Amino acid sequence: MSRIDENASEIARVAAERLSQNGGKRVLIAIAGAPGSGKSTLAEKVVHGLSGDRINAALLPMDGYHYDDIVLEQMGRRPFKGAIDTFDAHGFRRMLERLKANQDDVVAVPVFDRSIEIARAGGSLIPQSTDVVVCEGNYLLSLQPPWDRLKPIFDFTVFVDVSEDNLRKRLQDRWRTYGLDPKEINRKVEENDLPNGLAIRLGSAEPDRRIDNN
Repeated sequence: MSRIDENASEIARVAAERLSQNGGKRVLIAIAGAPGSGKSTLAEKVVHGLSGDRINAALLPMDGYHYDDIVLEQMGRRPFKGAIDTFDAHGFRRMLERLKANQDDVVAVPVFDRSIEIARAGGSLIPQSTDVVVCEGNYLLSLQPPWDRLKPIFDFTVFVDVSEDNLRKRLQDRWRTYGLDPKEINRKVEENDLPNGLAIRLGSAEPDRRIDNN
């Protein structure tokens, strides 16, 4: 079993424990980390592991709460998409609270489509029967207001840590898959993604569990 699979299994085990301790009441798990840290892959594996254990689980990526490109253009922040101020923090928090309360028969959540760099409204449905919602995103544990109001909502928090050198390489590799030229890749990584990633590493609250994914 690979290290990421071992980590996913351990998080799924903790989620199942929290569910039992809560008397079956829905559990929210946070997996935070810099872009390129591997948090999305880890979160997907946790959901898969829980489903394999016959626990209804769903994934909620924070990226669905990106501001639209038109809004970012109006803000003058389009080149810095992915920075902490380019997300709807209040809307995301309200969604977490709604999911935690679990009073609706189904909740539609937005999903970010990286191929077009735009969030699709109602891209996924989370039914009331979902026992565990695994949330993944850059700023789930941010200490910066109003993001600092998120951590108390979660039942268990994880931070995926990666060194600066590995972050740079992974981010470069990510953008290469989209066919960007080297100059644009360097701009995106050095002027936006990597500074955001380093700020996330320094500005996040201490999690319940920290994972080294170098």
